[in-house]
Amino acid sequence: MNTSLILSIESSCDETSVALVKDGKTLLSNVVSSQIESHKRFGGVVPEVASRHHVERITYVIDDALSEAGVTMEDVDAVAVTQGPGLVGALLVGISAAKALAFAHQKPLIGVHHIAGHIYANELVEEMQFPLVCLVVSGGHTELVYMPEHGVFEVIGETRDDAAGEAYDKVARTLSLPYPGGPAIDRLAAVGEDTYNFPRVRLEPGSFDFSFSGLKSSVINAVHNAEQRGETVIPENLAASFQASVVEVLVEKAIRAVKEKGAKQLLVAGGVAANRGLRAALQEAATAEGIQLVIPPLDLCGDNAGMIGVAAHHAYVRGKRDTLAMNAVPGLSLEESMTV
Repeated sequence: MNTSLILSIESSCDETSVALVKDGKTLLSNVVSSQIESHKRFGGVVPEVASRHHVERITYVIDDALSEAGVTMEDVDAVAVTQGPGLVGALLVGISAAKALAFAHQKPLIGVHHIAGHIYANELVEEMQFPLVCLVVSGGHTELVYMPEHGVFEVIGETRDDAAGEAYDKVARTLSLPYPGGPAIDRLAAVGEDTYNFPRVRLEPGSFDFSFSGLKSSVINAVHNAEQRGETVIPENLAASFQASVVEVLVEKAIRAVKEKGAKQLLVAGGVAANRGLRAALQEAATAEGIQLVIPPLDLCGDNAGMIGVAAHHAYVRGKRDTLAMNAVPGLSLEESMTV
């Protein structure tokens, strides 16, 4: 029962994705239909627009994924889908499609937590060694997660306000940079210098929690104050200064969590894991401390169904099954999500 072929669906935000994952380790296909171009003009994801695009694309993406993998639904052992968190309308499109496939072909149905998927994307790079700590950084989440074994998640630190990715997007809008803001800030930061010396928010001693709202406000105030004084803002330096503050706090807390928990690995997950500045800083710190660092390749950092299929495999072999009554849960708890 440790073998499986899982068709997985991800539709929690603005990517419609379907994958075929074999034994939780091999991607036979991982098709992603992005909506970035549609949302660019709004400067962010519009839920109603996202849902409509999912409805338009889901059946085509399913067919493409099966075709690319060279399999049929008869070969599939189970159907997995992101149950939450995410945009409720977007989630419901994927869940409805998964239920239809599971019912029509009499296959087990498995609901997966979106962040669990991001964490398990690392299994496609390196086998997980427990206990481990994962730094989750995305548009909606910034968390430190401790895992003593497969399917068991303990959130030991989380953001108290803006997630790192959310702060990136807001700072990018302040600098009139295109959506999504993260990659644009990262590109500018690579050629800028930390001249603004923005605050590093560490919160109370020993805390693994994060706070980026104050940093975001400091950046916005710096821009407005410069405009009022008629001074020229150097976007590259402002981006570099902002990113230096974010990265320093993320790296410091992640390394400390690994040491305090006696973890064998430090994993990184989520869309912001594609940030070159963060990847470089984590690698440097992990090497200095003798910590094994695992980061997914860029194409597995963003939302994709492959990661959902890997997480689903581990739930499947433990016997987790959901019924056709399963519903979208926009605020689904990570710590309770993988229980059988």
